[in-house]
Amino acid sequence: MPPSAPAALADPDDDAAEAPRSRLREDDRETVAACQRGDRQAFDRLVGKYQRDVYRLCYRYVNNHQDANDMAQEVFLKAYRALGRFRGDSSFSTWLYRIAVNTCLNFRASRRPEAAELPEALPDKRPGALEGIERDERSRRVREAVTRLPEKQRATLILKVYHDLTHEEVAGILGSSVGTVKANLFHALGNLRKMLAAEAGE
Repeated sequence: MPPSAPAALADPDDDAAEAPRSRLREDDRETVAACQRGDRQAFDRLVGKYQRDVYRLCYRYVNNHQDANDMAQEVFLKAYRALGRFRGDSSFSTWLYRIAVNTCLNFRASRRPEAAELPEALPDKRPGALEGIERDERSRRVREAVTRLPEKQRATLILKVYHDLTHEEVAGILGSSVGTVKANLFHALGNLRKMLAAEAGE
């Protein structure tokens, strides 16, 4: 029986939701081995360790909380089903991120371009709230612009900038060279600046 689905998570733009410095170097071999022996609690520990990072990655792709939650649950379900084939050629986290990226790409290919998620409440009218509203609007514009980047550029930007991974780690996840990662990041940042400048009328 597969593990229970991860619970809904916080907005990835909240300070509390920011992922710590790269976890890809952490050693999960003992926990993974326990999972492969049928230890359900061991897999629950892996879910608890990585669910926030996987959710944040999915959210950056689709800019929609419900879809991101659904995709994150699908990622862990796929990982659970495939864990018996994991041989440790890469770290578990690199393998998991690769599943997450592929899930995101498949999801986007099956959907029409997504609309921006509607706000849950009316803007705050209290004094001093305007600055927060403007900051939220800038964040929303950046998130939407990221979803319009070409696939490889988007994946590279999300992993490198939002998850603070090294060029080598990103290359391992995407199955590309470090040089390609650097080139995709350069073009992604350039395209992002152009889109945001065009929206601002510059």
